[in-house]
Amino acid sequence: MVVISESASSSKKAKTKGTSRERVPVSIFDNSASLSRQVASEIATLISENRAKGKRTVLGLPTGSTPIGVYQSLIQMYENGQVDFSDVITFNLDEYFPMEPDSLQSYHRFMLENFFNSINIPPENIHIPPGNIPEAKVEQFCAEYERAMADAGGIDLILLGIGRSGHIGFNEPGSGSNTRTRIITLDGITRKDAGSDFFGEENVPREAITMGVGTILDARRIILMATGEHKAPIVLRAVEGDKNLEISATFLQDHGNAAFYVDDAASLELTRIKTPWLVRQVEWSHELSHRAVIWLSAMVEKSIMRLDQGDFHKHGLHTLTYARPNIDELCREVFETLLKKIAYRDDMMTGKKIILFSPHPDDDVISMGGMLDTLVANGNEVTVAYMTNGSVAVFDADVRRYIRFMEMTGPSFGLDSSTTVEIADRAAEIREFLTAKSPGEVDTEQVQQIKAHIRYAEAISGIEVLGLSKDEARFLDMPFYKTGMVKKDPISSADISIVFDLLKELQPDHIFVAGDLSDPHGTHRMCYVAIEDAVKKYAEYTKGTDVKNPLIWLYRGAWQEWEIHQADIFLPMSKANLDRKIEAIFKHESQKDRAMFPGAYDSREFWER
Repeated sequence: MVVISESASSSKKAKTKGTSRERVPVSIFDNSASLSRQVASEIATLISENRAKGKRTVLGLPTGSTPIGVYQSLIQMYENGQVDFSDVITFNLDEYFPMEPDSLQSYHRFMLENFFNSINIPPENIHIPPGNIPEAKVEQFCAEYERAMADAGGIDLILLGIGRSGHIGFNEPGSGSNTRTRIITLDGITRKDAGSDFFGEENVPREAITMGVGTILDARRIILMATGEHKAPIVLRAVEGDKNLEISATFLQDHGNAAFYVDDAASLELTRIKTPWLVRQVEWSHELSHRAVIWLSAMVEKSIMRLDQGDFHKHGLHTLTYARPNIDELCREVFETLLKKIAYRDDMMTGKKIILFSPHPDDDVISMGGMLDTLVANGNEVTVAYMTNGSVAVFDADVRRYIRFMEMTGPSFGLDSSTTVEIADRAAEIREFLTAKSPGEVDTEQVQQIKAHIRYAEAISGIEVLGLSKDEARFLDMPFYKTGMVKKDPISSADISIVFDLLKELQPDHIFVAGDLSDPHGTHRMCYVAIEDAVKKYAEYTKGTDVKNPLIWLYRGAWQEWEIHQADIFLPMSKANLDRKIEAIFKHESQKDRAMFPGAYDSREFWER
């Protein structure tokens, strides 16, 4: 597997051994699936042990993408007869206010669809803050919610996620450790992060009902779960930082039975992972030595060849100087290694069959437009496979604009009057739907199709700038994406088969796969899983034949960039390359200026990233 950087700039045992910098226990899992299975197993064990003692189990439960894997694992265990929820009592952390329980974004609806409807928990044992009560009664409800938890015997185990601002529940910056269940005004960061679920930040409720930090700390056991690279910075601050009102998750440091469960991606900023030499003795391998030198260069803001022994000693790298006494030689070695990773057009492949897998219809030109430009110029047989139709990210205003265009241009194509009348009638129906549509409401199949065609046309225009045509574009339209909502279905055999069939048909020498797995809704990660499974299936299919398995390249761009030490190839771009890349990105007009889902971490437009 090759990692490229383009810039004008299986469950194993969790790793639990922390360091003195970690103020709360942290378990690191290989992936989110193994983390979810572990949490589900602990819940099932707790229920069984309590039942044996004649006790009911009381759980505190969250919503969001992180706990879905836990709920899926528990459902599977229930279906296999491994756990019984008939005497379990649950209390949810929070709910938006105001919010109708049947709204798409309602946490009531989320819990029913993702968990409660699939297990045998009695409805009377389920407690979720209501988002549809009169505001005058909210304070009374909060007091009753606290009493209900106490009457149930207190929470045995509460699961938490963590927001970008470090909040647990909806305990925004400023929430103290003694706060109880209450209504709270949502922080701007929280509303921005939730904007995609509501199809616009302006549609996100300004308030929510939430358990307080003190309420959470009353639980006998606390597990905070975090997955994905985008959670790594706040995990670092919550685990290694001082307790403070700005990050409510830091108060878990005072709880005697709290733990952070994170996957590899969410652990990347922890000192023991990012700079292990600062907290323990390490074996200075070739890779780790080079990584440390690159880190030091950035830390002291010196070029690699100007680093001296004093720089190493001042920044905790004494043992590296003992292992490699000739610092000048080490720095030159790192410098030359990086130089060799710079690949110009003449160094890249020619005359090969290539598939570029683009999760959305613009990832190809945003994330590796320069590489694509080079591959085409080198005479490779390039096919761009757009895995999803991207329809969810198209504004309704774009649909109105294009149906108006259809009405206005119909006569220019010689359409008879009956056809133009039919177009006008259909257009009127679509406008009527869009006008009456509530925020987050699923589009009709017809509107979804129009939005998909808008993205397809833009994608073709984008690759035409780089020398390809519509014949080199494949629109896979994978089923997992076609829910009409931000939330997607799990990857299925149908998704994997689509990718597998393309591999069989084209027999590529190289495939390029999106490796920036931190996009806001997980589509990139899901596409990666589908490709990974399809490649395994393809390897079995070609076993014993002359067909070689493709070399896999990973690219990043809009959501995440490779660290310098991670990249295998650096591709310089000339002014002409960069201009073509930007022009190709500009062809995606529906995503320009103000994209539907720009992400919560970078306010720049996609072409600037």
